[in-house]
Amino acid sequence: MSQAASVVAKVDLSRQTMNVYVHGKRRYTWRVSTARRGYVTPTGSYSVKRMHTMWYSRKYHMSPMPHSLFFKGGYAVHGTDAIKSLGRPASHGCIRLHPTNARKLFQLTRRYGPGNTRIKIVR
Repeated sequence: MSQAASVVAKVDLSRQTMNVYVHGKRRYTWRVSTARRGYVTPTGSYSVKRMHTMWYSRKYHMSPMPHSLFFKGGYAVHGTDAIKSLGRPASHGCIRLHPTNARKLFQLTRRYGPGNTRIKIVR
C-alpha cells in the first residue's frame, strides 16, 4: 500500500484555483490560469517528474517558466508574469501561478520531495 503524498496541489479547472495541502491540511488557496480555448490542461493525478528553478519554453518563444514543476511531458505548474490573467483560462495548457506562490509550491516540493508531491487536476 502506498503512503499518501505529503504535498497535494489540487487544481480545479472550473474555478481556476489551486488548493495546496500539506499532510492533509489545506495550507493555501491560490488563483491559477489553465488552458484557454483551443488548448488542454490534462486532468488526473500526477507526480512531479522534473523541477527547474528557471525553465524557458522551447515551444513558446522561450517564454520564462520560473519555479517549474513538470508533471506530464511538457506540462508544468510554474510562475507567470501575466498575473492579471490569474483566475481565468489563459495558458497553452500549463498551470500558471503568481510567481510568489510558484516559489512556495516549489520549495514545498523540494522540502518533501517530488516523489511525495501530487498534482491533482479536476474539472
